[in-house]
Amino acid sequence: MLSLGAVFLFAGQDVIAKYLTLVYPALLVVWARFAVQTALMGVVYVPTMGLSILHTRLWRLQLVRGLCMLMASICFVVGLRYVPVGEATAVVYLSPLLVITYSARVLKERIRFGQWLAVFCGLAGVLMIVRPGSALFTPAVLLPLGAAVALAVYQMLTRRVLSVDNPVASNFITSVICLAISSALVPFFWVMPTFGACLLVAAQGAIAMTGHMLLTFAYRNTSAARLAPFTYAQIVFASLFGFLFFGHAPDQATLAGMGVIIASGLGLVLSQRRSIKV
Repeated sequence: MLSLGAVFLFAGQDVIAKYLTLVYPALLVVWARFAVQTALMGVVYVPTMGLSILHTRLWRLQLVRGLCMLMASICFVVGLRYVPVGEATAVVYLSPLLVITYSARVLKERIRFGQWLAVFCGLAGVLMIVRPGSALFTPAVLLPLGAAVALAVYQMLTRRVLSVDNPVASNFITSVICLAISSALVPFFWVMPTFGACLLVAAQGAIAMTGHMLLTFAYRNTSAARLAPFTYAQIVFASLFGFLFFGHAPDQATLAGMGVIIASGLGLVLSQRRSIKV
């Protein structure tokens, strides 16, 4: 239930981001999200952790990890201006499949047949969504694809970082890095937000923070492999919210493509469980 609550909140956060990008520059929206998120994390964790919340033995990897998160956020939020929430979310969920490809090609890890099958099926699912003749067959779809690639690198670096550093400290450092870089860029895109927009920005940061906390508690109670299938519910929630708030109704081929991506992700999880047992 905690993981379902987290992805429900993440889908809601994306809906707010899409609404804001229709009025304000995407970089301003991303900056505001990390500003609120960093502030909230500081309020929650600094009193108990102190300066240890900034402690890491892998500063270079943490910096690259932060850059990847910022790149993924910018690509995804800019993409939301042109791509429906559900479809953009489905494309981003290619990232776990990209991690498998990287592990095989670069890290020379042994990948089972079922894992490769999941990768190819996931790519087929994206092609079903972004097919010639569809409304999404535009250059704009490259933005969520770019977010998926950046997120895949972020996830691979997370494996290395969390084997050494504290998870809370790592998340806080990533948020600080994203805030610092976006703060240097946001003056070039600054537009004074209205009071209502400020409330939405605050809500977006609070939702992101709450979602990450729910996931943290969920991971404390059970394994990542058990939780992974529930995270794909975010595609369902995002599609539902996109229909309710923006009137975006995926056609049958797009729904089929989403289903293939979800099935591929679930198949990947099952294949990884079997490899662990073996």
